[in-house]
Amino acid sequence: MRTVTGRTDRVIVVGAGLSGLSAALHLVGSGREVTVLERADHPGGRVGVYRGPDYEIDSGATVLTVPGLIDEALGAVGEDSTSRGLRIHRLAPAYRARFADESTISVFSDPEQMAAEVTRTCGPDEAERYRQLRAWLARIYGAAYGEFMDTNFDSPLDMVTIGRKRAALIELVRAGAFGRLGPHVRRTLRDERLARLFTFQALYAGMAPAQALGVYGSIPHMDTSLGVYFPGGGMRAVTAALAGAFTDAGGRLELGVEVTGIEYRDGRAHRVRTDAGGYDCDAVVLTADLGSLSRFGIPRRRPLRAAPSAVVAHGTVPAEIAARWPVQAHHTIEFGRAWDRTFTEIAARRGRGRTMSDPSLLLTRPALSDPGLFIERDTRHEPFSLLAPCPNLVAAPLDWPRLGPAYLRELLHVLEQRGYHGIAEHFTVDHLDTPRTWADQGMIAGTPFSAAHLFRQTGPFRTRNLPRSAANVVLAGCGTTPGVGVPTTLLSGKLAAQRITGSDTPRGPVARPARTGSANAATGVAG
Repeated sequence: MRTVTGRTDRVIVVGAGLSGLSAALHLVGSGREVTVLERADHPGGRVGVYRGPDYEIDSGATVLTVPGLIDEALGAVGEDSTSRGLRIHRLAPAYRARFADESTISVFSDPEQMAAEVTRTCGPDEAERYRQLRAWLARIYGAAYGEFMDTNFDSPLDMVTIGRKRAALIELVRAGAFGRLGPHVRRTLRDERLARLFTFQALYAGMAPAQALGVYGSIPHMDTSLGVYFPGGGMRAVTAALAGAFTDAGGRLELGVEVTGIEYRDGRAHRVRTDAGGYDCDAVVLTADLGSLSRFGIPRRRPLRAAPSAVVAHGTVPAEIAARWPVQAHHTIEFGRAWDRTFTEIAARRGRGRTMSDPSLLLTRPALSDPGLFIERDTRHEPFSLLAPCPNLVAAPLDWPRLGPAYLRELLHVLEQRGYHGIAEHFTVDHLDTPRTWADQGMIAGTPFSAAHLFRQTGPFRTRNLPRSAANVVLAGCGTTPGVGVPTTLLSGKLAAQRITGSDTPRGPVARPARTGSANAATGVAG
């Protein structure tokens, strides 16, 4: 594994998101003097917080999988989630899905619970096919984790010249991981509704299920077999815990600091400039989005295809109104009828994209799992988020400042028609994100999901975390290896730290957190 050469005693980490905090913990744990610079007034990055008039709400990712990686990052400084006061609970069900025919299917990580649910909704034969699919997804994950996800690549040739990577590649080929995910799932499962529940996660990787490689079966495996979790207090509690552990271990966290550039001398970064001065350094971990790298002297050497984007509305609803909705769950996937057409619309090539004509939406109601998040006003309210996938700004250069509010009203009208009565009138929106707001934050093509995981943009072909243009700058975040998602972003920080420390100890797949709250603590969601 190639590493940063020369002195690496003083490291500057640009960005206090998951990847930056993960890198910072591993670096300070190795004895480096580490300073993290963050432009916001709080840590978190894409797992941050928006503040309403009398409440807070997660600003980004709401789905937590493989929380053992949080303990791994904390473990670098001798801590874990328990010592930091994190209460991480498994959601059961992980999701409830509702379909155009008004049927519902719940997703459980426990195989017996899920088999019973499949038997109830799809019949016993389909339950047996579910078990077959679950075993295949586990096989993909087991082969891919150590040598495709939790690993640094110096070259695509690593896959054939390094013995353990070659063995993993052979196993993935035998498992059919380089075929297409959607067709494989549909060959195994007969019920179209169930097939959607094991393929929609391809959207996280920026791909339609019909086009995504089978290796991305790792994502539905994490979702549907390893479990979806929720930390007490919200996802923002995770980044707060990581940041607290970092500073308690001697790291320095500077908030409200805008990094304006990096100064180089003889091909090495020696100073990070900010709006208030600068910081001398021996190495830099840069977590800026791919769309912003050129600002820091890191050229993009090839054009990249960006993932679809999303419109996300955050706000509150009266609890009495929400209690009458057709589904009561922390996470609800509200599927439209035109599933395949949806991907044609949002994942189109340049200039051909459009908003969904038959929307499939993610509804998030975290107070159903953490009653402490309810908001006491004249009447009780709860935080609520609505996510609608949409094309990025390259696929559809729409006028989102004008279109955004009107499109949100259209989505709320759709939900009213589907039985979510009162949502159009009573959902108070305090923050609306669109591709334009993502672009204004420097995100490539206005998408928070970075570069799509095409074959040419995945694994050893993804943007390298050790760029050739700077000898002591390392990249971290969802745009580099291993890719998009909460677990992979945490891994990217660790992999970036390894480029500086030189440590590269292979490990097996993380299946569950080392310590969590009660596995049943979040199961009391009715519906």
